[in-house]
Amino acid sequence: MKVFPTRLPDVLLIEPRVFHDARGFFTETWHFDRYRKADMPGPFVQDNLSFSEQGVLRGLHYQLSHPQGKLVYVLFGAVFDVAVDIRKGSPTFGQWAGEILSADNHRQLYIPPGFAHGFCVLSETAQFAYKCTDFYTPGDEYGIRWDDPSIGIDWPVSVPLLSDKDHQYPVLNAVPRQHLPTFEV
Repeated sequence: MKVFPTRLPDVLLIEPRVFHDARGFFTETWHFDRYRKADMPGPFVQDNLSFSEQGVLRGLHYQLSHPQGKLVYVLFGAVFDVAVDIRKGSPTFGQWAGEILSADNHRQLYIPPGFAHGFCVLSETAQFAYKCTDFYTPGDEYGIRWDDPSIGIDWPVSVPLLSDKDHQYPVLNAVPRQHLPTFEV
């Protein structure tokens, strides 16, 4: 397994070892000891799977009282995955990192607690899987507008398919400070 920093030092790109042969391939998508040594704290307590069609954009989501670290990867298809540092007091506040994750490249992204997360589907369809360090808590869900010009994410889609909730989220500068996580050294 190889681990690379992204534009945001806390967000990590992981390239697991993939063993190919005539039958297909094998890879470990999670190994506690290896990932812990690479500074991806756990424990992971919930696994999620979503299916979406091309042009769907999900995000940018976060939880405040129950922040979730996420290890994300694609089982089928391809997505453009994004993390945004929304931790007040962080030296990288308002900055983003994005990576293409696909079933072909087997890459994973680790997004620590305190970051907003979203992705858009590049392929005809995609199955997107992720492990979370805390449980989903519906009353603790917040979001940032996907096309916030102050963040300037270079999404590969200009008119995405959004949920009503994702369409209504505010820009980062309009989020009350008490609704943002705090940077901790």
